[in-house]
Amino acid sequence: MLAQLSRCPHCREDVPKVHLASRPRTGGRLEIRRGLLYMLLAGVIQYFAAGYSPLTLPVQVPSLVTAYLSPVVFVSGVGLLLYGFYLRAKS
Repeated sequence: MLAQLSRCPHCREDVPKVHLASRPRTGGRLEIRRGLLYMLLAGVIQYFAAGYSPLTLPVQVPSLVTAYLSPVVFVSGVGLLLYGFYLRAKS
């Protein structure tokens, strides 16, 4: 059935209009979890790429990863965490 029809074409019964919210409100839980996950990911990247692990990686990791990538991922995780707390306080 087409969305713009107000009656069923077969039985001619009125179809009630349903208004859906554009985005479900989760109170910031999703952003908090995603922020914590990004922070954990940054820690794991830093641990293995910087050579703190006793394991040796089969590929050479450029210093760009430890100098810029993992701090950027960590800071973005902190930003998402703060944004999630803001959304939680707002709701």
